[in-house]
Amino acid sequence: MRQGLFRLPVWIATVAMAMAIALFSLSAHAANEDQGATFLTPFPDGDVYQISAFGDGFAEGLLSGLIQAFNADVRLNIDRQINTVPPVGAADFEAKVAALEQKIASKPLGAAVVMIGENVWISLRNRDGKRLAMGGEEWVAEFTRRIDLLMRAFKRKNVGVYWVGLPILARNDANDIAQRMNGVLRERAYLNGYKYIDAYQGFTDEAGGYSAYGPDLEGAIRLLRLRNGVHFTVAGNRKLAHFVEKELRSDLNQAKSNRNLPLLGAEAEQARINPGNANKTPSPTSPAANAADAGKSAPTVRSAAPSSAATDTSGDQKADNGRVTLKLVNNHGREETQTIEIVRPAIPASVVALMARREGSGQRGDLIVDQIAGGYTLMSSITPPGGGNRGRLSPTQAPYFRLLVKGERLQPKPGRADDVAWPPKPDSTSNAKMGETSPRG
Repeated sequence: MRQGLFRLPVWIATVAMAMAIALFSLSAHAANEDQGATFLTPFPDGDVYQISAFGDGFAEGLLSGLIQAFNADVRLNIDRQINTVPPVGAADFEAKVAALEQKIASKPLGAAVVMIGENVWISLRNRDGKRLAMGGEEWVAEFTRRIDLLMRAFKRKNVGVYWVGLPILARNDANDIAQRMNGVLRERAYLNGYKYIDAYQGFTDEAGGYSAYGPDLEGAIRLLRLRNGVHFTVAGNRKLAHFVEKELRSDLNQAKSNRNLPLLGAEAEQARINPGNANKTPSPTSPAANAADAGKSAPTVRSAAPSSAATDTSGDQKADNGRVTLKLVNNHGREETQTIEIVRPAIPASVVALMARREGSGQRGDLIVDQIAGGYTLMSSITPPGGGNRGRLSPTQAPYFRLLVKGERLQPKPGRADDVAWPPKPDSTSNAKMGETSPRG
């Protein structure tokens, strides 16, 4: 019994450590995936994004507004036909969603815009066939399950999905249900990795209530809603599409900026979109090809203009890999050895010259080294302004190092704010300047 009580904390500590390592690995993997990621793929088929609208009557009006918004944008090809989705209250909802998933997987699609809910009076039954009370907890749970099935129909295609929420409605009872539906749509869109577009606040008045009139995109007061208090006018659909347009244009710009990152696309993609800076195979007579033939890996250094530094490789540092052997104790108490190889790739002469650069005047610049995302090292050399052959202080004698690192108290300069001596000492520099400017007798 005592032995079991003694082993219990060790077992708990082992499990806790394993869980911590697993969580750290998952978080690090997620962080690496998020870095540089875009909501839209940077390399669409044919360099054009195929955009399709899915939904009901709301989606038809939204599609007309999107066509007006992106009429002159050559990056997009908007499908002019609406893609209907099965009603949420349909009896054979699961089978219709499966057919919709097959349809989505078979069509060219770069991004999808979805909006449903023109009829909030949805009669739902649970799996036992029991009719659920409108807007009740069981009704919301069944609505959530069906919306989640509908959203997952787009998962197989792996495209960016913009899910538009319901606007404010004229009838108070219908508006209450619409807000509950919006809560479900917002939650499930977030969990499925989609973007939720809030259209509710964009069509309210100053008091937060329903109003058929409101400002259009130019600020003029226009009729935005039809008499039924649900659908939109032409100006209203254009304003509704504006909320999707903002997100879509931002994602398009972000995807375009990431197209120039060499690691985001294959060599063929980079050669197509960025031929001037694409990675090219070195010629057989180049130093990089010779290093590859010798089993070494040397990075290719590009220069804007031919120079002697680009062709002279006498200062190159060859690759020098090393190995470190560690002794570890496994879970069974046995000692094991593990060898870790430390990779040091070849360093071009240009990088060596940058790190050991000396100016002709004898003044040396500061080298700033920083680690950036993706495991890269950023090195920048900054030369302070000013000429002359003035010597440079040692880094440990620099004022900021003595004050902030070593904690020394610097001697105050006479007449400066940190000079607390009493009586005040005359400032020789100020007196000298006053003597220079004073008139001579």
